[in-house]
Parts: sequence; structure tokens; C-alpha cells
Amino acid sequence: MLKKTSRVRRFYEKTHDQRLKIIKDFSSISSEDFSLLKNLNSLDFDLANRMIENVVSTMPLPLGVAANFLINGKNYFIPMAIEESSVVAAASYAAKLARSSGGFTSVASKPIMICQIYLKNVKDIEASVVAIEGEHEKLLELANSCDPVLISFGGGAQKIVCRKIKKKFLMIHLLVDVQDAMGANIVNLMGEKITQRLEELTGGQARARIVSNLSVHRMVKSRAVWKKEVVGKKVIEAILELYELAELDPFRCATHNKGIMNGIDAVAIATGNDFRALEAGVHAYAAMEGGYRPLTKYYKNEEGDLVGELELPLAVGTVGGMIQCHPITKICLKILGVKTASELTSVMGAVGLAQNFAALRAIVSEGITKGHMRLHSKNIAITAGVHKDLIDKIAQIMIEEENISVGRAKEILEVMCK
Repeated sequence: MLKKTSRVRRFYEKTHDQRLKIIKDFSSISSEDFSLLKNLNSLDFDLANRMIENVVSTMPLPLGVAANFLINGKNYFIPMAIEESSVVAAASYAAKLARSSGGFTSVASKPIMICQIYLKNVKDIEASVVAIEGEHEKLLELANSCDPVLISFGGGAQKIVCRKIKKKFLMIHLLVDVQDAMGANIVNLMGEKITQRLEELTGGQARARIVSNLSVHRMVKSRAVWKKEVVGKKVIEAILELYELAELDPFRCATHNKGIMNGIDAVAIATGNDFRALEAGVHAYAAMEGGYRPLTKYYKNEEGDLVGELELPLAVGTVGGMIQCHPITKICLKILGVKTASELTSVMGAVGLAQNFAALRAIVSEGITKGHMRLHSKNIAITAGVHKDLIDKIAQIMIEEENISVGRAKEILEVMCK
């Protein structure tokens, strides 16, 4: 029996049927799943209308798969839903370059989420903290009474932390192990459950009982090595210079971190996770130390190879919400083959690192415009009404001219079509 691998030569050149067959053979998707993917129109009105209010239509995104990923010794095809040209290709290329040194290592911490309970008009902060600590276990039991099923799987409320905010404000952090869920709903419910007792213990009034998207107890650390023989010594030096610039300049750093989230958001959307919550948490974490900083770091090892590392908070789930009702989301999780939310977190961390490396490499080598516009040429060609046979010619013109507008594309096409 042949060993399954995500390393596929020229995946982008294969037909739709050929791509789907590769994914079907690699993963556990069924014939019905195969048909849904082939259909390209899998979300009907009734299902969409249950997901959000006032539905008038759906707005599909292209769903691609990043190939070549080897993470913690396991092969992955990674579904990515995104409209931006070059993102899937860039992730796949970065993963291919990393395979020669073993791919990515990625470790996720426990899935601990924070519910914040904000109490105002607390007359004696110190005495209130003592009172809360005295009933710590009873408060946890009260919170855990909300979800016996979560408790049976080893999750539930774990700890209560008190934080003084100014003179009369007390912030309570309820820390909850949410297992394989993203966790917002259950932590909010637990926070509401213990609020009345907290008010009784402190004499304060609750003004907030809500999850924090700055999930600092739910981290992922990813790492990869790109060999100098594969990447090139000059490219490594240039990447290190660009990374240093991101450390020094918030204008560069914002784009640096956006490159990371290009990959993470695309996987989040494909798997039914809340990419807006991830964005909020990641960028807040980047600014926690008083200045906005890059979420990856790069350095050379003793052999002169480039080492890339990523560390950031990621609160994602494999159960609950949209994940269990959207048919394509369920198929994407089958393609990934992840068993837990922690494994999904590890995968997303590796994708974020790969995407960031690919962007840096492109900027310091051929330039970001050349590769991006090669792929973006298809969009412009469609806008200009170009026959598909002319796309490659348009792409070559774009490469030569570095950049091109829709108007300029039309002018070129008029000449070419005469």
C-alpha cells in the first residue's frame, strides 16, 4: 500500500476531477461529499436562512487546498477559502521548501478560554478578592453545572483570577477548558451563571459577562527550517533584514502580520471558525508589550539555514456552531483529517508561518507584484472579457510591466485581438 502524501507535483495544472480524486483518495470524504465539492453550489436557502438572519443569497469564496504540508511528521492537504490571488500557491510553495528539513513542528497549548466579568462600584477591592478566593471551588462548581457533558469529556471551569481595574473596578477572569469547541457560548453561559454570587460577595454590580478574544491561555507555537541550499544565502540575509524592519517599524509590521493572517484566516473560513475573533486576538497580542510587534521571528542556525518561528493565540474549534451545519465545512475537516481542536490549531499555526515566509521571500527576491500579478491576471482577464486562451499571454505582459490596470489590459487586448 502506497504511503499517502500531500506532496503532489503540479497540482495546480490538474483538472477539477483530477484534483478531487486526489483529495478523495487522500482523505475520508464520501461519494456524497465528492458530489457536493464538484457541484460548487452546496449551500441552499433553507440552510443559509438558519445560519443568519435576513438571507437574500449566498456569496461563495473560492475553496482551494494547499499541498505539500508536513506538520509534526503528518501529511496534510489544507483547505483554504479566500479570494486573494497567490495565497494558496504561496503556502504550498513554502511548505514544499520546508519538507527537505522535516517540514513544520507545531504545538498547541490546552484550549483554555477566558470569560470576563466586570464588576463596578466595589467598595473594598481587597476584601472582595479574599471573599471570592474563599468560595473559589463553589464558584467553579456553580459554573460547571451549566454543561455536564463538557465536564464528562474532561473540560469545564478551571480557575478564577481577580484583576483590579482602577480604584473601584474589579475584573474577574473565569478560565474554562472548552475541549474541541471554540468556546465563546459556553464561557459566556458560565460567566452569567456565577455573576449573581459574585455581586453578593463583592457588593458590586456586574456590567459585562463576555468572552475575551485575547485568548492568551490558548497559544500555538510553530517552527520550520528552510535550508540555505534551497532558499539561497542572499535571500536569507534579505529576509532577516526585512524581519528586523518589521520589529522597528509598525507600518511594515502591520503588513508583516497581515501576511500571517492571510493563511490562518483562509483555513478558519474553510473550517467554519470565526476569523474576526482570531484577528482581534492576534493583533491585540502583538501589542501587549506596549508596542506593535511581529508575531514571527527569523534567525540563522549554526548551519546558516533560516529558522522561522511563530507564536500567537488561536481559539478555534472542530465542533459547534457553523462547523456542524455547513456541508462544505464538514468536508474540509474530513480533508484535513484533524481529530481535535488542538490539532487544527497546530495546522493553522504552521500555515501562518508558511504564508509569512512565502511573502517575505517574494518581497526580497522577484518582488511581490510579479508573482501576485501572474495569478491576478486571471481576474483582470475576466474583467476585460478575455478568452481563456489569452490568459497566459496577458500574464506575461503583466510580468514584464510589473503592474497593469483593467483599462490598460483592455487596450492590450484590443491590439492582440486585431
